[in-house]
Amino acid sequence: MPQVNVTINGKTYRMACDDGQEAHLEGLADRLNEIIGQLRQSFGEIGDQRLTVMAAITMGDDLAEAHRRIRRLESELAAVNETKTAVISRFEESEASIARAIDQAAGRLESLAQKLVSGDKRD
Repeated sequence: MPQVNVTINGKTYRMACDDGQEAHLEGLADRLNEIIGQLRQSFGEIGDQRLTVMAAITMGDDLAEAHRRIRRLESELAAVNETKTAVISRFEESEASIARAIDQAAGRLESLAQKLVSGDKRD
């Protein structure tokens, strides 16, 4: 199992991760460190543990917001799929109706053509 050294709030931590996840873990640590830095600028030196907890809550809030957005988008996607299904159904009904009208017109044309041919034979 690979191990990665990450620096968070000036402290280096050796962490294990799955193969291929090294860059992802480093990115998460960088994001946490960035948030801690932003909080330090906003609130000053309020203690490492408090800054870390506030950063974790901030990241948790970001995650919760992402989950809310995903649920909203899933709901919108379901509505779009329902609309798509309804549109396809209406299109298929219209297509069938047009096909029936074309068949009826073709039947009438054949009938007229037969009458014209029959009329030509009588003359």
